[in-house]
Amino acid sequence: MLYFGGNAEEVSWLLDELARRDTGASWLLVDYRGYGSSGGAPSEQSLTSDALAWYDRFAATSPRIFAFGRSLGSGVAVRLAAERRLDGLVLLAPFDSLAAVAQHYYPYLPVRLLLRHPFDSISYAPRLTAPLLCIVAAHDEVIPVEHARRLYDAWAGPKRWVELAAGHNDIHDHPDYWPSIRAFLAAR
Repeated sequence: MLYFGGNAEEVSWLLDELARRDTGASWLLVDYRGYGSSGGAPSEQSLTSDALAWYDRFAATSPRIFAFGRSLGSGVAVRLAAERRLDGLVLLAPFDSLAAVAQHYYPYLPVRLLLRHPFDSISYAPRLTAPLLCIVAAHDEVIPVEHARRLYDAWAGPKRWVELAAGHNDIHDHPDYWPSIRAFLAAR
């Protein structure tokens, strides 16, 4: 499982969490450029090129490769799926495009013209056939659920929608969160 975290997420918190969970998968956790102890500067292009490099590094030795994208990381995972074959994707609090989410919060600004990294996931979704597990927070205060729904509805491959009564930053504490992920991976 290639894990792509959310904005400002330092991924080491997941080490203890995954040690307590039997997900049936090995996980690669890497901080984005400029996050945690990683140097450099994040951008849509650099995050995508890093995702492709990690995929290519493990493709020859891993029988199955999945991607997990959390919030901002859903844009990275979707882009990876558009360029490489994945056995499945788990998208947590995903969005149709960052531009659309920004427009939601700033309806009177020309955000589509101002945004340097649009992460336009919905433009890839109609041609993506990898199985999708879409987990959303019913009370998401960061990514409104309708943005996840648009991406989900546009997805071409098999898909499952899981909506949990949680917020954006506490969804992983919901009792159905990890069992949903485990069941999805076991079915592949």
